Amino acid sequence: MADIARLTQLIEPEAQALGFDLVRVRIFGGGDDLTLQVMAERPDTRQLTIDDCADLSRRISEVLDEADPIEDAYRLEVSSPGIDRPLTRLQDFADWAGHEARIKLTSEIDGRKQLTGDLAGLDGDRIAIDVKKHERMTIGFDQVADAKLLITDRLLAATAPLSDEGAEEFEEEGQD
Repeated sequence: MADIARLTQLIEPEAQALGFDLVRVRIFGGGDDLTLQVMAERPDTRQLTIDDCADLSRRISEVLDEADPIEDAYRLEVSSPGIDRPLTRLQDFADWAGHEARIKLTSEIDGRKQLTGDLAGLDGDRIAIDVKKHERMTIGFDQVADAKLLITDRLLAATAPLSDEGAEEFEEEGQD
């Protein structure tokens, strides 16, 4: 398997050159179905357009073709983080305070391997979360195995698309 840290070193400058923040670099699958997933966002909108994804994909492809850091054949997938985005950086937990998240822990805390509730920001360098049917807890970033936002009406309202251009076409197709 390819080295994620090395891939990130190759990919991040390309994202930054386009004015994007890198959210996540991940490899999954195997055999004939290996995928390199790259998520990025514009700092001002927290989203990418399709054209942004295409631009970043072209830049990344050129760098990866030259460096050849992945031995096997793979598919490159470049995207925006999406509504139920992964929380991959400490600052994400502050930026999305007030929204519901699911945090999978590296090991149990108070008999829990997973915390679900409203993010309450940061308490110094610790993540604060109002755990459902429990209480506010704080955990270290190093205790997070995986975290993502959960889709709620509140989140949908906060992440309205950059543009709804073309949406009318789909609405009309669905109506008979």
